[in-house]
Amino acid sequence: MNPSPNPFLPGAPKPESELAPAVLEWSAMTRSGRKKPVNDDAWLAFASDIKGASLLESSSEHSLAAHDLIFGVSDGMGGGNAGDVASSLLLEELSIIIPMTFKTAATGLHPDYVTHLEKAICAVHEAINMRAGVDDKHKGMAATLALAWFTPENLYFANVGDSRIYLHRDDETSMLTLDHTFAWKKFNRGELSERQFREHPRKSVLYQVVGGGKRQVKPNIAAFPYQPGDRFLICSDGLIDGLWEKHIHSGFTQNTGSTSALASSLMERAANNDGRDDITLITLAVHSAEESTA
Repeated sequence: MNPSPNPFLPGAPKPESELAPAVLEWSAMTRSGRKKPVNDDAWLAFASDIKGASLLESSSEHSLAAHDLIFGVSDGMGGGNAGDVASSLLLEELSIIIPMTFKTAATGLHPDYVTHLEKAICAVHEAINMRAGVDDKHKGMAATLALAWFTPENLYFANVGDSRIYLHRDDETSMLTLDHTFAWKKFNRGELSERQFREHPRKSVLYQVVGGGKRQVKPNIAAFPYQPGDRFLICSDGLIDGLWEKHIHSGFTQNTGSTSALASSLMERAANNDGRDDITLITLAVHSAEESTA
C-alpha cells in the first residue's frame, strides 16, 4: 500500500480521440459518529451537461457518453450546526459552478478543467466565509473536500484537508490525494510510521480548509487518465480513523463484485474498529461500455 500520491499519475491527460465513453458504477454511504448529535459529513453525486446538474441516486451506474459525472465528499467543522452547513453548502455550490464548463465548450472553446476546478473551489471558499460572516452561529465554519470529476477523457480530482481519494489498479492501492496536515507530510516522507502517524497529537490539525475565515484556499488538483477496471474510494477522515492502509487494500481485493459490497464492507469495518466520528464514503468502478448495460 502506497500512502504517497499515486505513482500512476501521468504527465498529461488523455486526448479525446483515444477514448470510447466509459460507464461508472458507484455506491455512496454515510453514518453519524457514535457520540455525534449531527452528521457533519456530506456527499454529492451529479451528472453535468449543458442544462446544468442532475442529482444522482446513492447507488447506480451511468454512462459518460453524454454527461460528466461528479462525486464529492466533505467533512464540515465548526460550532453548533456550522459543520453540516459548511459541508452541504460546499457541495451545493460546486454543483452549480462545475456545469459551466459545458457552456464554455458550447462556444467552441476547450475548457481548462483544472483551472475551472480551482476557481470553483475558491469561489465556494469565499461563499462559506461570507455566510459565516453574517451569522454568528456559523462563525468560523469550514469543510474539507475530496472531489472526483469524470469527463469522457479523464478524471480531474481535487482535495482540501484530510478527505481522501484512493485508486485500486492492478492489485495495487494508492492515494491520489494528499492530506493537508504536517503530520501526514512527515508520514509521507517516511519520518513517521503509520502507527506513529495515527497516534500523532496533531494528526487532524489542518493547514488547508474550505472556509474557516482564511483569506485563501490552495486545493490539491490534478488530472488522471482512468481506464476500465479502475476502482476508486472517496472518503472522509472518519473512515480512515477506523481503517489502516492495509484494511483499505484488502477491502478492494476481497470485494470485487460490486461497489455496494465494497462500500458496505469498508463502512462496517471502520465503524466497528472506531466509529466515533462521522463516516462517509463513495466507491466507484470504471467499466467499458461493452461490460455494462447502462
